Amino acid sequence: MEARLDPFAHDTLKRILPHVISAGRAASGALPERIAELVNLRASQINGCGACLDMHVKEALHAGETSLRTTLVGAWRETTVFTDQERAALALTEEGTRLADSTGVSDETWSDAARHFDESELGALVAQVALINTFNRFNVMTRQQGGHYEVGQFA
Repeated sequence: MEARLDPFAHDTLKRILPHVISAGRAASGALPERIAELVNLRASQINGCGACLDMHVKEALHAGETSLRTTLVGAWRETTVFTDQERAALALTEEGTRLADSTGVSDETWSDAARHFDESELGALVAQVALINTFNRFNVMTRQQGGHYEVGQFA
């Protein structure tokens, strides 16, 4: 599989991507990094984004996440390694990523997330889900491949 285009070299995307990256930086720090990376991993798995999975597995491991947890995030419901707060974030991530598969985010999922996150953190969680889905769509549509990301490459 070859990339369809280089988003950082394409005239229009070269103007847009810095703004999306900047939005990601603005959201950074409002959530614990481990939760933000779990969100990034789960949405990227659902969307089949190899470039984002490559990036976020490496960033999560670099930040101290375990290989066990990064490996099991796709089966988080069937494991014992995630906290209730992380489970709430992962449920919100799944429903917020699979909007076309349902009626959106259920009241039950939202209420569970609201029990574990204050309003500021909930806003950051919503932003994180939206942003990673945006990056996934850029990468999947242009066929960006994973495997060559270096930690801190886009810092």
